[in-house]
Amino acid sequence: MRTLLIRPGAIGDCIRHFPEMEALRGAYTEVWISRPVVPLVQFADRVRALADTRLDLAGLPGMEPPEALQSFDEIHSWYGSNREEFRSAVAHLPFHFYPALPTAPPVGIPRIALAGPRHESIVLHPFSGSEKKNWPLSAFRELAGLLGGVAWTCGPEEELPEASRFGDLAELARWIAGAKLYIGNDSGITHLAAAVGTPVLALFGPTDPTIWCPAGRHVRWMPFAPPAEVARVAQEILAGKVA
Repeated sequence: MRTLLIRPGAIGDCIRHFPEMEALRGAYTEVWISRPVVPLVQFADRVRALADTRLDLAGLPGMEPPEALQSFDEIHSWYGSNREEFRSAVAHLPFHFYPALPTAPPVGIPRIALAGPRHESIVLHPFSGSEKKNWPLSAFRELAGLLGGVAWTCGPEEELPEASRFGDLAELARWIAGAKLYIGNDSGITHLAAAVGTPVLALFGPTDPTIWCPAGRHVRWMPFAPPAEVARVAQEILAGKVA
């Protein structure tokens, strides 16, 4: 059985669905996924950046679906479920469509087996894909002063001079895996931290943690709160009181 799994979306959306995708594997499994997530997929025989497949052209006037689709016995796709012209263009192929955005708590716990040397820092990632989901940077700075021993990280386009930056998500994952605690907003990097097994404290504002919080006993979430309260919870986690 040759199986293709197609998963577009942001970093957290993709990582969140790793358990479901792994459960659908065939004797040969190929994954087409968002480019940044490619180095994190460890359960496939081949991984391609979705943007390189030209799948997005299927359904446009005069454009046929990629020929590579014809080689698969099953195609499970979180892409195109709301595009009527795309679904029509691939109706002759063995597609099974799924909603791109979740409406229920996570199914399973994503595991990404990437490890790096221990550095025993508390990693702070103060950003996300939406500013409204961000606990104030000033609050993160106050938290850093209360905790001590912190290390910052952020993406290439985010302004934080003291932050460590990495060439790809696999490098970042290995570095976070060496930390003793990760604290961040509702973001893809928070999902990444949870998936490598680091204890996580996720800070939630407007989004629903029952849907969007990473799964696992090593993960704890709390609503936006004063830095002293976040520091208290962080210290509880460091003392082994995760639940």
